[in-house]
Amino acid sequence: MELFSNTFQSLENALNYSNTKQKVISQNIANSDTPNYKAKEVDKTRSFKAELGSSLKSYRTDERHYAFKSEGGHASPIVFQKNVQYNNNGNSVDIDKEMTDLAANQIYYNAVSDRLSGKFQSLENVIRGGK
Repeated sequence: MELFSNTFQSLENALNYSNTKQKVISQNIANSDTPNYKAKEVDKTRSFKAELGSSLKSYRTDERHYAFKSEGGHASPIVFQKNVQYNNNGNSVDIDKEMTDLAANQIYYNAVSDRLSGKFQSLENVIRGGK
């Protein structure tokens, strides 16, 4: 029996995703003038698959059943952006897109952290007996 629901784990994973995305966006902005720098992004599907694969457990009840195989290791959710136009110096960073992504990620982070704070406040309320 779990003491808490999976909500805390899900919110923690969401904060980790936002943290990784923040780092990637910051690297892209910092290297916006670096010749031949290729912009990166966080692949949501790869990150989700890694989390899902690590949380699932499977049991084969018959040898004729397919084996449940997770991808070997955890592949990095950071990938190079595809279908981008390069600047004259071979750089693929679009500073306007990066600043938009930065603002969206900040809003996402604030929403998740507010939700996590609300969960802890609810837990504190239960511990105090509603007082």
